[in-house]
Amino acid sequence: MTKESVIELLTKKDAQKKKSRTPARLDFLQSATGAVLALFILFHLIFESSILLGKDSMYHLTKAFEAEFIIDGGEPLIITGLAFVVFMIFILHAAIAMRKFPASYSEYKSYKTHRELIQHSDTNLWFIQISSGFVMFFLGSIHLYIMMTQPQNIGPFASSDRIYSDVMWPMYLMLLVSVVLHAGVGIYRLIIKWGLLDGENPRANRIRSRAVVKGFVVFYLMIGLFSLGTYIKIGYEHRDDYGQKYTLEQK
Repeated sequence: MTKESVIELLTKKDAQKKKSRTPARLDFLQSATGAVLALFILFHLIFESSILLGKDSMYHLTKAFEAEFIIDGGEPLIITGLAFVVFMIFILHAAIAMRKFPASYSEYKSYKTHRELIQHSDTNLWFIQISSGFVMFFLGSIHLYIMMTQPQNIGPFASSDRIYSDVMWPMYLMLLVSVVLHAGVGIYRLIIKWGLLDGENPRANRIRSRAVVKGFVVFYLMIGLFSLGTYIKIGYEHRDDYGQKYTLEQK
């Protein structure tokens, strides 16, 4: 073997090694963006539930995000910027995750046969995740687009008007369910996939993790549903004054 042949062979091997790392890097990027989005969802639902503490609480929290403590009256464009950043991460995560979606009916058929054959709970969770992710991609994009283009219409009355009078509550209900399920399953899969909290007994950790995630899903669905119900109630009571913004003098 000539020197040139050896160099060519080594070059090809290096190229193959570099190429083989791509799926792992994409998996890591998918996990990282998924973790960021899951944390955002956790805090976002808590912030949205501020309406349960009263209109003033939701108003003050909205103004805090608009940096009213720095800018007199607040600046809604800050919300636009935050929503845009989340939207970019959301699109990146979806683009990477789509490579694992069944690309044809035959692939879906193979997955379905595999799932029915092994009857493994984690395989069923994966199906829940891709189904909720598919729904979330469309509904989440609509929600983020509204937040980017109408940041001034976030508040006790403005949000309630959008949900009730603009009849957006069915979309937000479906979005709530899909987001919580997707985030819950995603967190569980991250824990298992990357061996987080495995300890000396990975099987026991899997059982504990599944129980914690179920509690997480139930808790966030409950606060989400109560919050959505409260916005609907306020929107119903405010229907005759549609478009009127909330002020602290209004109770």
